[in-house]
Amino acid sequence: MALEEFLQPKYLKWRLCCGLRWQVLIFLLYFSHIVSGQIRYSIPEEMKTGSLIGNVAQDLGLDLKRLRAGRARIVTGESIQYTELQTDKGILVVSERIDREQLCGDITPCSFSFEIILEHPMELHPVKLMIQDQNDNAPQVLYPVQTSSSLVAEMVPRSADVGYLVTKVVAVDVDSGQNAWLSYKLQKATDRALFEVGLQNGEIRTIRQVNDKDAVKQRLTVVVEDNGQPSRSATVNVNVAVADSFPEVLSEFTDFTHDKEYNDNLTFYLVLALAVVSFLFITCLVVIISVKIYRWRQSRILYHSNLPVIPYYPPRYADTLGTGTLQHVYNYEVCRTTDSRKSDCKFVRPCSQNVLIMDPSSTGTMQRMQSENKIPGEPDSPLEYAC
Repeated sequence: MALEEFLQPKYLKWRLCCGLRWQVLIFLLYFSHIVSGQIRYSIPEEMKTGSLIGNVAQDLGLDLKRLRAGRARIVTGESIQYTELQTDKGILVVSERIDREQLCGDITPCSFSFEIILEHPMELHPVKLMIQDQNDNAPQVLYPVQTSSSLVAEMVPRSADVGYLVTKVVAVDVDSGQNAWLSYKLQKATDRALFEVGLQNGEIRTIRQVNDKDAVKQRLTVVVEDNGQPSRSATVNVNVAVADSFPEVLSEFTDFTHDKEYNDNLTFYLVLALAVVSFLFITCLVVIISVKIYRWRQSRILYHSNLPVIPYYPPRYADTLGTGTLQHVYNYEVCRTTDSRKSDCKFVRPCSQNVLIMDPSSTGTMQRMQSENKIPGEPDSPLEYAC
């Protein structure tokens, strides 16, 4: 009987009662009478896509021609097909990432099965795949609950004796086997001589008598570590209040919360100020270097240029034979005493009343008569000497 005949309406009751996978199995068991033995593989979870699971052709004693001629394929009842059969090589490989926790949850051992079917003649080869757990999950702390909005503290009376149970850290690991074995260690504490943590159970107890000198606010940091290779861990902070009354605890931990917020704000503003100062410093440094480079380039350009140098004379100044600059609206006289032994000159005055001046609007010189500026009683001779 062929598969097409099994799909006819007279077998509708079987198809409705059973899924596709079991329909194929029933068909093979009742009509083909060819069912081979089961093969089993064991692989770790989280294998990469394309990783080798096993050589199906070798393990079943089949050659590659039989796999291709019989159109070998995988039939599974899962919504996701995690494996793929490569008939050209006769091997079974991973086609989808297998997460043991997602596939089986807390069920151990974790496995799933499928069938390899061949036609002409019909053959059925069940395959069972065992999934080994890997330490791919860190422990999760269930208690005490870590919240950023509120602060939870455990109270310890000052009359507590040695071995007083303060609280218990509760954690779980979704891995299985030894990967889920947890251990607890006290990493930091305000007073290490006051508390201890149980290695296996996570219980926090006092190891000495509480006295009045102990601080009200106690902070413990507990590390939860699994037994995997490599191991993974989680950290939890436990706040303990050593006090006999609730108002004392409330006031102390309110201040503690404000101090923490103040420290966080202070750190933020310090980092912000450092960033601003660094930015301004770098900006000023870039500006100074840019100006230096600009001036250096300008000086190099002027040095290598062949342009003539044109002198500049300020307005209201005249050049007398290129020896200096004097204002043309003033006259200067040099007078000395008559009994000077070094010189018998009485005075010296300009030898000419004409002054050569530079006209800013032209390239030449012009003479300007200053006869109208003569001082009354001044001799007409250019220079007078008393020798």
